[in-house]
Amino acid sequence: MGRVGDVTAAESGGSVVRRILLGSQLRRLRESRGITREAAGYSIRASESKISRMELGRVSFKARDIEDLLTLYGVAEEGERAALLGLAREANVAGWWHSFGDVLPGWFQTYIGLEGAASLIRIYEVQFVHGLLQTEAYAHAVVTRGQPDAPCVEVERRVALRLERQKALVSERAPRFHAVLDEAALRRPYGDRAVMQGQLKHLIEISEQPNITLQVMPFSFGGHAGESGAFTMLSFPESDLSDVVFLEQLTSALYLDKGEEVAQYERVMERLQADSPGPEESRDVLRGLLQLI
Repeated sequence: MGRVGDVTAAESGGSVVRRILLGSQLRRLRESRGITREAAGYSIRASESKISRMELGRVSFKARDIEDLLTLYGVAEEGERAALLGLAREANVAGWWHSFGDVLPGWFQTYIGLEGAASLIRIYEVQFVHGLLQTEAYAHAVVTRGQPDAPCVEVERRVALRLERQKALVSERAPRFHAVLDEAALRRPYGDRAVMQGQLKHLIEISEQPNITLQVMPFSFGGHAGESGAFTMLSFPESDLSDVVFLEQLTSALYLDKGEEVAQYERVMERLQADSPGPEESRDVLRGLLQLI
């Protein structure tokens, strides 16, 4: 992938992961010393909620704050301090998506960073084709439908953001991407006949890429495991970072990383993959739908 500004998407996505990793390490250090969040906040002239946000990886880090917390937590060894301070510097790399802040809600910025850092992305979609698989024309139709009163310049910015995200799928460090699309997402028209034809052709073509697996859950199967709706599962190369389930809502999102919750979505994803036709059969389904338009 080419650079956006001076930072690649992989690097800026990695900064989100490093923020989460550093936050979790700070939490473990604090808890091992029996120090409350309130006491930790006092030591850096901040609130308990600031410590909570730091430990969740939701804010950037000041070197002075990290140094003071490490001292409070009894981390005196220079090598360990240097490693954690270096992690803080890497975590503060600005994401390429910050330039889209005018059309990007704050709660979605974390997701884009995690998406850019993932080594495996698994999705189930039922309403429309997933954003990483949309053509420009289809994306334009989806954004226009979702934001009917948005000015043209805002629509174009939202579409540009979606297309920028897609570059990760063809980069040197492209993740494995496994999508299960409900047939409803493929039959529901967005845009005119030409837009839908172009979208289906794109799905057929892109599903041939070695890092992309695309399956269609057909109506003919009946009820299936994806009854709770669309979701995304992100897995990371860092062994310290657990899988994350992303559930998008109208004005916010949920990020699930507790083992028992992730395991339930893992089982649903495995059932969807097992019950859907395989990649080649799914391409036949797409070709059949293309003939109907």
